[in-house]
Amino acid sequence: LQTSDPDIYAAGDAIEVTDFVTGEPVMVPLAGPANKQGRIIADNICGIPSMYGGAQGSSVIKVFDMTVAATGINEKTAKRLNLNYEKAFTYSANHATYYPGATNISIKTIFDKVNGRILGAQLVGYEGTDKRADILATAIRAKMTAKDLTELELCYAPPYSSAKDPVNMIGYVIENILEGKEKVYHWHDIEALQARKDITLLDTRTEEEYSRGHIEGYINIPLDSLRQRIGELNKGKPVYLTCQVGLRGYLAARILMQHGFDSYNLSGGYRLYNSIFRVSSPKTGVKINTETQKPEKG
Repeated sequence: LQTSDPDIYAAGDAIEVTDFVTGEPVMVPLAGPANKQGRIIADNICGIPSMYGGAQGSSVIKVFDMTVAATGINEKTAKRLNLNYEKAFTYSANHATYYPGATNISIKTIFDKVNGRILGAQLVGYEGTDKRADILATAIRAKMTAKDLTELELCYAPPYSSAKDPVNMIGYVIENILEGKEKVYHWHDIEALQARKDITLLDTRTEEEYSRGHIEGYINIPLDSLRQRIGELNKGKPVYLTCQVGLRGYLAARILMQHGFDSYNLSGGYRLYNSIFRVSSPKTGVKINTETQKPEKG
C-alpha cells in the first residue's frame, strides 16, 4: 500500500491491489478491503509493520428475495490466465429437506485440476447463501482443497443445514472428479456431442420427468431400470449421462463403469442446461458464451 513516495500510502476502491488467488494486479472496489487497508496504513504510520495480503473480491447482493454472492476468481479469469482449472456445479438444499422451507443453493466452484485447491465460487439462492459464500471465502483465504472441504465440521441442526452441508457436498463432488470416480462434461459440450454418432446420450431421470422436457438426442432409461436394461446399451460407445442435477447421473455412471462402460456425467444436470436455454435444445446458430452463459450478440 506504500507508494513510490514512502510518506504516501494508497487505499480504497480506486487503487491497484494483488489478487490473493492469482497474484495478478487487480482493482477491487469493495468496502471490506478498503477498510482493512486503512487499518494497515495506520499501523505503518504509527511504526507498526503491517502488510496487505491481497483481495479476493468476496461480494454479495440481494436481488428481490434472492441472494447472489461470489468469492475468488471466476471462470473468465481462470481461462484468461490459462490456469489448469475445472469447474463443478452443485445444487444443495440450504437445510434438511424434511424441515419446512428448504430451498436450493446453486453453486459453481472453480478449482485447481491438479491439487484440488478452491480458486473461486459463485452462488445463487435464498436463505443461507451468504453463509456458504463466507465459508468458501474462508477456504480460499486458507488455500483449502476439496479434501479440506469434506472435512469441515460445520454447525448442523435441521432448521440450519444438512448433516452434509452444501460446502461439504462441493468437496465430495470435486474429490470424486479428482480421484477418477466420475468423469464430467459440461453444458457447452452438448452441441458437439449431439452431432456425434459414436456415443450414447442417456437421460436417467424418470419417464415423467423426461416427458416434461429433455435435451434433444438423449434417450431415456431411468436410473432404477438401468441394471435391468443395461443390455440395451452398446458397450463400445462412450455414454454421456444426464439427470436433473447430477446425483442420479453420478450413480448411473458408477454402475456403467462397473460394467465396463466409458461414462461421463453432465455437471449440473438438466436443471443447469434448461436454466441457460429454457428449451429442450438450443436454437440452431445461437452461440452461448461459456463464461456468462448468455447468447452472444451479433
